[in-house]
Amino acid sequence: MKRLLIAGVLVSSLFIVSCSNNDTAKNETEDPKEAAKELNEDKFDSTNVKADADFAVKMADAGMFEVEMGKLALQNASSPKVKEYAQMMIDEHTKANNELMEAARTKNITLPAGLSDKCQKKFGELSKKKGKDFDKEYMSAMIDDHEEVLDVLNKQAENGNDADLKAWAQSKVGGIKQHLETAKTTKDMIK
Repeated sequence: MKRLLIAGVLVSSLFIVSCSNNDTAKNETEDPKEAAKELNEDKFDSTNVKADADFAVKMADAGMFEVEMGKLALQNASSPKVKEYAQMMIDEHTKANNELMEAARTKNITLPAGLSDKCQKKFGELSKKKGKDFDKEYMSAMIDDHEEVLDVLNKQAENGNDADLKAWAQSKVGGIKQHLETAKTTKDMIK
């Protein structure tokens, strides 16, 4: 009887460890943006809070992407104007990312630990280019990304439920508009 009980405990232990390892492996390969969204959904019951948390996750992913792309541009770009733009992206988005991280921390919102699969794919594609080809593709990506970010920021600035995140979004709209206009001007210069 003792042997049967011990065997049962061992089998149960192995099953629990196996399940734990499978969950860990799944989380390590999961899109960081999606993982953060899932953690926030588990934490927040209110749809309003979920919408604000989703906004923070989107902005964190976009901000990290801008910084990483800027670093890549410093290495792969040939145009001094593109490199100047890239440095501006690194500086200003790093500052905005830090502000967002602090706001998220105080609200218990989980932000992604790395770039989303979508951003990693864009980064990977662009990392294969150099010189003028890189310059054109990078500036096109910056235009597309800043248009998308501007849309998300405007929606949060108008309809956000959390006063702090709404104010943060409002404070960033002007800078993102400037980034977008500078990206368009810079792209026109490198034709």
